[in-house]
Amino acid sequence: MVQTALIMLGVGLFAGIAGAILGIGGGMIITPILTLGMGLSIKYAIGASIIAVIATSSGSTIAYLRDNVLNLRVAMFLEIATTIGAIIGALMTGILDPKYLYLLFGCLLVFSAWNMVRKLRRGQEVLKRVTPDRIAAKLKLNGSYFDKAELRDVDYQVENVPAGFAVMFGAGVASGLLGIGSGAFKVMAMDTFMKMPLKPSSSTSNLMMGVTAAASATVYFFNGSILPGIAVPMALGILVGAVIGSRVMQVLPARWIRIVFIPVLLYIGLQMVFKGLGVQLFS
Repeated sequence: MVQTALIMLGVGLFAGIAGAILGIGGGMIITPILTLGMGLSIKYAIGASIIAVIATSSGSTIAYLRDNVLNLRVAMFLEIATTIGAIIGALMTGILDPKYLYLLFGCLLVFSAWNMVRKLRRGQEVLKRVTPDRIAAKLKLNGSYFDKAELRDVDYQVENVPAGFAVMFGAGVASGLLGIGSGAFKVMAMDTFMKMPLKPSSSTSNLMMGVTAAASATVYFFNGSILPGIAVPMALGILVGAVIGSRVMQVLPARWIRIVFIPVLLYIGLQMVFKGLGVQLFS
């Protein structure tokens, strides 16, 4: 029992650091370890994943809010789309063939990875249009943050607000229908479609994931999917890891975060594409 708790603490620490830096939930890290490594049922692995997302969000969001890195207005605006989409997705369960959603969002993630490669080659994190986006200006979505890696204030514009909203709505549908995490989609919507810098995109995604996961955590708790012996030590590790990760992310150059994030997007995207085609690419 003590050995299991220590393993969960270590897994949580790693998942918290990675989740805080990349703005994704710990599900893609925790679920394979619990199911493949420890032989735990997928039901309990998903319950632990929900706790992981909440813990990552709680640990990192405090630091990001204090340092004014995340964009609270963008988070609350896009959360509307995600919540509505998740409700519709849950209602559509059994009606729509999930393979089409797997194919669609898998292709979107692969496109997002390709777009990040382009940004790496271009070497320019923030692009400013002469005429700011009218919707973003009206909703006061444009923001700024202090980049601790470059030691300067970075002002940025938010663009293509309807496209970002549509992607987040679709991600909510996919999340509700397929039961998948949407951290990668949140970063994709902000970075690829709304042209936000990666650091505000990642930190804002962390906040949004916690809000989304908290809404479903009660269901998992009452249906017995959350095992305290697994979830408690893992959550403690994640909280510590998320605080560390939030500090590391702010001093890392955005280029290095992209270099780490691109393979993650490709992994998730290709896995979804092949699952939609009925091929098990990764076990």
